[in-house]
Amino acid sequence: QVRLVESGGGLVQTGGSLRLSCTASGRTFSGYYMGWFRQAPGKEREFVARISWNYGMAYYADSVKGRFTISRDNAKNTVYLQMNRLKPEDTAVYYCAARQSGYSESVSSYNYWGQGTQVTVSS
Repeated sequence: QVRLVESGGGLVQTGGSLRLSCTASGRTFSGYYMGWFRQAPGKEREFVARISWNYGMAYYADSVKGRFTISRDNAKNTVYLQMNRLKPEDTAVYYCAARQSGYSESVSSYNYWGQGTQVTVSS
């Protein structure tokens, strides 16, 4: 059974940094596509960034481009989201997700989800 576990969230001041981790287990993730999403209170879950296990090609939402970096460590089965120059509007629960085929920014297209980690950016 696929399991995704996020960690690394917390409280940070505006302009600060955090690194989120998502450790995957339960199967071989070669060929999978991994994504980070976030959901703020009262808002829908939205795409943040995605990457493929095999090729490492990354893509970002416009709102985080230039500030966030997604990466993966295949040996550790872990995907990271380095978040720099954080803003109060980045406050949300951040989720890691996985899907088996093709790049996608659609929430509904991901099959597996972690439990989420809270990121709070104070002004």
